[in-house]
Amino acid sequence: MEREKLGSRLGFILLSAGCAIGIGNVWKFPYITGANGGGIFVLFYLLFLVIMGIPVLSMEFSMGRGAQSSPVRMYHKLTTKKAWRAHGYATLVGNIILMMFYTSVTGWMLQYFVYMLSGKFDTVPENVTQTEYVSGVFADMLSNPWMLILFMGIVVAVGFLVCSFNMQKGLEKVTKVMMIALLGLIIVLAIHSFTLDGAREGLKFYLLPSVDKVKEVGLINVIVAAMNQSFFTLSLGIGAMAIFGSFIGKERSLLGEGISVASLDTFVAITSGLIIFPACFTYNVDVGAGPNLIFVTLPHVFMNMAGGRIWGTLFFLFMSFAALSTIFAVFQNILSCVQELTNFSKIKTCILCGIGMFILSIPCVLGFNVWSGFAPFGQGTGILDLEDYIVSNILLPIGSLVIVIFCTQKFGWGFNNYMDEANQGKGAKVQKWMRFYLTYILPVIIGIIAVISIVTPFI
Repeated sequence: MEREKLGSRLGFILLSAGCAIGIGNVWKFPYITGANGGGIFVLFYLLFLVIMGIPVLSMEFSMGRGAQSSPVRMYHKLTTKKAWRAHGYATLVGNIILMMFYTSVTGWMLQYFVYMLSGKFDTVPENVTQTEYVSGVFADMLSNPWMLILFMGIVVAVGFLVCSFNMQKGLEKVTKVMMIALLGLIIVLAIHSFTLDGAREGLKFYLLPSVDKVKEVGLINVIVAAMNQSFFTLSLGIGAMAIFGSFIGKERSLLGEGISVASLDTFVAITSGLIIFPACFTYNVDVGAGPNLIFVTLPHVFMNMAGGRIWGTLFFLFMSFAALSTIFAVFQNILSCVQELTNFSKIKTCILCGIGMFILSIPCVLGFNVWSGFAPFGQGTGILDLEDYIVSNILLPIGSLVIVIFCTQKFGWGFNNYMDEANQGKGAKVQKWMRFYLTYILPVIIGIIAVISIVTPFI
């Protein structure tokens, strides 16, 4: 079977960035920044992105391009040692579990886009307050399993439909248009936020270093939070990035491409804060509202804003694009893995994966209504939290540790092979002086993150 190729470098960068850019960029990064000292947190985040996120990203890209296969066969091609192959299969499991809850949340974004577009928040019934109405809309949405399943099903169907076409005419073309639209929308929304009355205070809170806040939180906690965010933002460790390395040529060096992808991901994360914080300070919104910030607090803001229906529709269109960019990228990874394991045609694989993904995504939907009594981490948690924990707290950090060890140790692929592959083409190169750091220090940093991530929910 001849391996498909991406048609351009821009397609590769936008696809890879689309995989990294997701819902977490929009509310999680701004919230964590505000809670951890503003500008000081951002500085630590950028530092760890450079010394940790980008190197691991270049390793995933290199393994994919060197193997010219999906993650499940990647280790087969790069080494004769069979023990490494277990991680290849684990990456497929990780991608599937990630999509088991991400499809549902993406469905929420689409549903709220429809709500805003149709004017659901334009009129409040006389017998309830505005706050009660907005909170009720969110609660009603989660309590209706049939509508949640419908929108989740739409996400799954659209995702595999796009992936079913030729790579260049399907996934690459759609992602290019969607990502360019996403970047345009986020810039328009940010410029609009600068015109709000609370813009000055919001930006001050968001970007200026707050020594008092750092003292309150603790410098160590700020550093750990920045370390975690810089690591998880790129979705490293489950082969989500390796697959795109397998679809590109050797014209560009992979450390340089990693820098480009990480820069685009960071731009979206930071710009999201420029949208959210001015609005929060203008309308006296709790910046620490977490997920509710999107579904409860921001609709309340749009209802009180001039042209709020238009801005709300654009915001949730942007959120839908951010979520779908990840869906398309990860679905492509799942599709490639299953196709290499079965040798089925692309269409047949899409149909089978689509049906399987739809069925596996139903438990997350039911976790908010029919199975809401299941609370794996205590009151207020559910099936989504368990699935997210397995991926984010276990598979991502441990998978990344495996990748770093594989790329730097002689009993794996080895540093020289990694460096030779990563350095082919124009762009920033992996240097020999980096070897000690990448071989002995980086694994320790990731190991610390893994331990913290695994035990955190139980402390």
